Amino acid sequence: MKKLMLTCAAAALISTGALAQSTVVTTTGAGHAAAVQIEPEYRTKIRTYVTEHKVRPVQTREKIVVGQPVPREVELESVPADWDPSLTQYRYVYSGERVMLVDPSTRTVVQEID
Repeated sequence: MKKLMLTCAAAALISTGALAQSTVVTTTGAGHAAAVQIEPEYRTKIRTYVTEHKVRPVQTREKIVVGQPVPREVELESVPADWDPSLTQYRYVYSGERVMLVDPSTRTVVQEID
């Protein structure tokens, strides 16, 4: 009986630890409607990266907005691994003082990092 209780207590502690970890990126929805939510501290890290690396903003006729595809003539930049490994599946565009996270398969903007 004691062994069973210890096993249950250990399992509870392990599962509690897993729940306590913060989520960096959460994807909601599916397909073109998918939205990526990024925790505030990672948003700051991304903005700092763009500023420190002097990333040149792209110029487009149309405003680049969430949910819409980025024009074909705009080059998508690879997401650095130090932003967060879960973001490396995306690309980004720096446009008009905004960093836009883009799904490279559809070129659709999935998140604006402000």
